Amino acid sequence: MEMQKAAFMRGLDKMVIEEVPVPQAGEKQVLVQLEYVGICGSDVHYFHSGCCGAYKVDLEKDFMLGHECAGTVVKVGPGVEHLKVGDRVALEPGITCGKCEFCKTGRYNLCPDVVFLATPPVQGCYEEYIAFPEDMCFKLPDNVSTKEGALIEPLSVGFHAANQGNVQVGESVVILGAGCIGLVTLLACKAHGAGKIIVSDLVDARLEKAKELGADVVINSGKVDALAEIAKLTDGQGADQVFETAGSPVTIAQTPFLVKQGGTITLVGLAAQEEIQYNFAQIMAKEAQIKSVFRYRNIYPKAIAAVSSGAIDVKGIVTHEYDLAHIQEAFDEAVNNKTDLVKAVIRIK
Repeated sequence: MEMQKAAFMRGLDKMVIEEVPVPQAGEKQVLVQLEYVGICGSDVHYFHSGCCGAYKVDLEKDFMLGHECAGTVVKVGPGVEHLKVGDRVALEPGITCGKCEFCKTGRYNLCPDVVFLATPPVQGCYEEYIAFPEDMCFKLPDNVSTKEGALIEPLSVGFHAANQGNVQVGESVVILGAGCIGLVTLLACKAHGAGKIIVSDLVDARLEKAKELGADVVINSGKVDALAEIAKLTDGQGADQVFETAGSPVTIAQTPFLVKQGGTITLVGLAAQEEIQYNFAQIMAKEAQIKSVFRYRNIYPKAIAAVSSGAIDVKGIVTHEYDLAHIQEAFDEAVNNKTDLVKAVIRIK
């Protein structure tokens, strides 16, 4: 039996490398040799806290994290029609039922029976090989690297956020949070033709990255009154589009005060399972809309095309890279170094 290296969390804050069997490519599946896997904020929550939102890891068992991945097809299973050995692919990590009302109406991200990598109890992909359905593996053009391919997953969240908000050319945008999801939301809004984009965060390194990626104005909300600054920058009107990407009760509660009359708030960050005080009087008086985001749908091909065309430089969000043997160090940095680490990726091959 052929074996491979795989990384598992063992309890909280500990990673171990184990040998596990290389899977076989089943019907309509391909075997992908993974080359890059990103570290998502959800991975960090599971690793450090054992949960993310309502999802909890069984800490009595080893659990493999990782869902942002790309690599090269090395074997094809029976019935595979559109991929061949040597194709480089980005994997969309959710396998849905295809039969429920949400799948049938194209909203498959809401499928209640989805099997999503690294969402407990489903194991993730910090491993050398994975067998995966052909129709959820998207071929990368020659000018898109597998590192960029692994970033298509978070970029798709940003695209879905911009789509949910229905961002229009020239609209003013406020993004609360400049972590990975805030940055991909920034990139997606720019690709949609947004006008002035204002990004707020507590960490200067993240704000510098936001500026580098095209934010017009950045605000350190730990040093100045963000609401007052944004009011000044929007002539007291607020922004057409407000995106909350941090999942923080504080920034979620700020959104009704930042949105313009008739504007749209899109909640992107995954909030904790707690009630949040929220001023609905502001929403009613402004006739503002509130949208929300759960993962993404029907976006991978467009996101890949946007990267290939040069419209989006998604690799610009990466600040740290580690190999699989140093995944413990990578996660330690992700937990403890909020000052410098914005986005880390694991190089598998």
